[in-house]
Amino acid sequence: MNLEPVIITVAITGAVPRKKDCPGLPVTPTEQIEETHKAYEAGASLVHIHVRNPDETPSSDPDLFAQVQEGVQKHCPDMIIQFSTGGRGRDQSARGSMLFHRPDMASLATGSTNFPVGIYENPTDFVEGLASEMLKYEIKPEVEIFDLAMLYNAANLVKKGLLLPPPHVQFVMGVPNAMPVRRTILEFLIKELKDVMPNATWTAAGIGKNQLVVNEWALELGGHVRTGLEDNIRFDETRLAKDNAELVGRLAKMARDRGRPVATGAQARQLLGLRLTH
Repeated sequence: MNLEPVIITVAITGAVPRKKDCPGLPVTPTEQIEETHKAYEAGASLVHIHVRNPDETPSSDPDLFAQVQEGVQKHCPDMIIQFSTGGRGRDQSARGSMLFHRPDMASLATGSTNFPVGIYENPTDFVEGLASEMLKYEIKPEVEIFDLAMLYNAANLVKKGLLLPPPHVQFVMGVPNAMPVRRTILEFLIKELKDVMPNATWTAAGIGKNQLVVNEWALELGGHVRTGLEDNIRFDETRLAKDNAELVGRLAKMARDRGRPVATGAQARQLLGLRLTH
């Protein structure tokens, strides 16, 4: 059994849910800072951040990212801050516009895939441009794997010197039209990861009703885990989650019950090869 501390990522907001879907969803910078602090106290050591416009649509406004970053640094001093460069509802040319704020990490999808409505477009020149910006600002990418080819695309970025070792990847399972939720697929991905990027660390994320089962697999297989209202707004079949902290607290208990200590911010930084302070 792998007893290495597990990093819990909390994806607090995302691009899709709205307050009408889940009243506990944080959408303003103040709400996001407060929610992140509660999730941090519940066991999260990494926060994945999307920001929203006043009408709750997705935003790329660097000032909004900066407000959340400043608040998290103040209240959760060793927490890893990860900005999203995701494309739903955002103009492609603006998706990296906030990287000059130098978060610890940023998401980097290394290919295009079908989403429930439309195509999540990440052409090669765009991906390499984002990777170059992250290198420039000393930001560690989290490579988002929505489909198999993205894993090998990431390995090619390492060969080109655009992705510094050791890389960190996240396997995203359960987005309709993208990678299905099957343990055999996750096991295959882990095997391939060890072959093409031997020193990489990994997280697995399950979307919607698949969140808990993917959490369980990742804990058992030695990876790290993600939860939060971006991926799943329900606590169970009977009710909505009250907030992100409730989901994090449940996952922290799951980890401890399976013999995996929950990583502190300092431990998470060491595991991912990050600087120890912001």
